[in-house]
Amino acid sequence: MDVVDIAVIGGGIAGASLARAAADGRRVLLLERESQPGTHSSGRSAALFSETYGNAVVRALSIGSRDFLLAPPEDFAGFVLTRPRGAMHVGRPGQETAIRSRAEALAALVPSVREIGPADAAAWVPVLQPHSVAGAVFEPEALDLDTNGLLQGSLRGLRRRGGEVRTEAEVMALAPLPGGGWRIETTTGAVEAGIVVNAAGAWADVIATLAGVAPVGLVPKRRTAFLFDAPGHAADGWPLVVDLDETFYIKPDAGKLLGSPADETPSPPCDAQPEEIDVAVAVDRIERATTLQIRRLTHRWAGLRSFVADKTPVLGFDPQAPGFFWCAGQGGYGFQTAPAMARLGAALLRGDPVPEDLARLGVTAAALAPGRFRTGPQPMEPHP
Repeated sequence: MDVVDIAVIGGGIAGASLARAAADGRRVLLLERESQPGTHSSGRSAALFSETYGNAVVRALSIGSRDFLLAPPEDFAGFVLTRPRGAMHVGRPGQETAIRSRAEALAALVPSVREIGPADAAAWVPVLQPHSVAGAVFEPEALDLDTNGLLQGSLRGLRRRGGEVRTEAEVMALAPLPGGGWRIETTTGAVEAGIVVNAAGAWADVIATLAGVAPVGLVPKRRTAFLFDAPGHAADGWPLVVDLDETFYIKPDAGKLLGSPADETPSPPCDAQPEEIDVAVAVDRIERATTLQIRRLTHRWAGLRSFVADKTPVLGFDPQAPGFFWCAGQGGYGFQTAPAMARLGAALLRGDPVPEDLARLGVTAAALAPGRFRTGPQPMEPHP
């Protein structure tokens, strides 16, 4: 039986990046039930970094991740994690006031954001229907992310620091040990760990229930996407285009266009698959807003983006289960917040305060703490 300091359950970007950051002289074991890490949500991301996306906590974590993503550490040698892309929020006639308000609100967060008129929007993306565009909000500093590079670099960094990645290791049971720590029964054998990190994505509440820990109300939501050709268009330089109401988006992707209805359909934890109606809705919305004619889809998929009620990630020790640490609820922000979430999570695992740069951005441990979902007086979690 293996005995480790920290066992991380879940090999998506949340678990992989935190496992790497936590392997600071302690033995870390990453448990992934699939044959390879990143099989579910982390392998189905739209791969965009935007400092205007999400609530205040998410935006702060994204800003705190930018330097890492632009200049990754030695672990990530060979991976260029970002590429200029830009993002454009397009408004219809009648939404002029909403366009201006959105531009002012986002420019207060990211000064480079600006309002542009319909002619400028069409210059950036010439397939936009002139009669359907009243203007847009342009975010020039939004970036493409190499999501596979970020995941693989995290796994490589974990191994370089002495950690282990174990695949096809589904967790079957968890139980606290009398002297502290946890016993984890997996399909590859038992593990004892001083700390369990629950980074199981859409299955995080399931893992908590197995451990006898109260869930945090995680709701996985399905998002559909597909790839299609855009013959006759040099689309690679276009920004991501999303309508102001976020009912669809398109984004260049490896010589094709990625389309989505930006759906958020509640789902049980599962290997999500695209629904034909969601694909059809997205195709119709894109064709109405642009001159594109989508004749054939080259690939389609769906992923689960998991949220708690306040749409802020859950990170920290559970106040009612010593040694049980949450890293869940990243929603659609997992990759763009992963570096900051990993640094913050590693600090909390050590019992250290919030890193100074994140604290200056307004990040507090309380804002992410799982205890915010509990009622009544809570016992203090002793730091290991």
